[in-house]
Amino acid sequence: MAMASEIKLGLGTLAVHAGQQPDPATGAIMTPVYQTSTYVQEAPGVNKGYEYGRVTNPTRSALEANLAGLEGAKHGICFSSGVAATDAIIKCLKPGDHILASNDLYGGTYRLIRQVFGPFGIESDFIDMSSLDTVRKNLKVSTKLIWIETPTNPLCKIVDIKALAILARESGAVSVVDNTYATPILQRPLEHGVDMVLHSTTKYIGGHSDVIGGAVCTSNDDWAERLRFLVKSAGAVPGPMDCFLTLRGTKTLHVRMQRHSENASEIATFLESHAKVGTVYYPGLPSNPGHETAKEQMDAFGGMLSFLLVDERIETAMKVLSGTELFTLAESLGGVESLINHPATMTHASIPADERRAAGLHDSLIRVSVGIEDVDDLINDLKGVLDSV
Repeated sequence: MAMASEIKLGLGTLAVHAGQQPDPATGAIMTPVYQTSTYVQEAPGVNKGYEYGRVTNPTRSALEANLAGLEGAKHGICFSSGVAATDAIIKCLKPGDHILASNDLYGGTYRLIRQVFGPFGIESDFIDMSSLDTVRKNLKVSTKLIWIETPTNPLCKIVDIKALAILARESGAVSVVDNTYATPILQRPLEHGVDMVLHSTTKYIGGHSDVIGGAVCTSNDDWAERLRFLVKSAGAVPGPMDCFLTLRGTKTLHVRMQRHSENASEIATFLESHAKVGTVYYPGLPSNPGHETAKEQMDAFGGMLSFLLVDERIETAMKVLSGTELFTLAESLGGVESLINHPATMTHASIPADERRAAGLHDSLIRVSVGIEDVDDLINDLKGVLDSV
């Protein structure tokens, strides 16, 4: 099919068709699962573009092209997990280089930067990136990577992507946006000038809580070459069945993200009006400090929100976390089913308590991944448990 660079296609059309071709052998409309470790060569070094399964795989290539099409990128590079994709980017730095990252971010990213790469001489600071002045004050000559989440995980803060991309370029740093929360359906950071976009495809892109994966999309040829070298050399690659399942997920991504966003918006409004609820963190609420920026750079506000109760005792939060019926207490996010989570002891437990609290991640904070169920049922589930605490 003609790609977006040739014909301007809508995101829904790209989700279904980008990177996809009927199987040349059978005409199958779905990309086959090429379950092979090696490929026949006509002569040494003469092949059809594939030589070894760790390096390339046709099922993976189809997924990479699909994700690149959605993000408006020249290149898509897939990995075995979102953390593996993050790891590959950081491996391109050297001892003494400095990373500036959001202080409200996925705990696994913090752990990787600070605990895995810190001992190898990679320096890092975690700051509130919703303040450009704070970012400017913390830039160093050695800053080589600016790591951005927006909306952030779990407080849903909004970062001005375009402004930070300009700041990174002026300072000689590379900018990366973790776009897991929003997906390219709601937000396309490359359009705002960043160098790379990262996804945990485990989440919304896969969408069915049945596969682990990660991806980086970029139009920078040099970075794409570096990352593909690491795919070949370090080997953190997704298997063909993983790629097939993820590719199946992208075909309904636009429909699911619409429903996730609609449901989350109604639930956020309900929570904000409930007497037992204190602060609600959701960029779609006019009361959210980042609401106006979110309207400028997002097409909708996503399916993730967090909230605090008026009674901020952790014991009360635990009653809510264990009292729901449709919201399942579990790690992860972005599946079709609704999940409820306690960041302090689950997804963000790797961040030291003092740093976590200083960033506003209270011990009683509750994070919700709103699914695609009937929203009235979800609201009634929350109302029942909130009324009882």
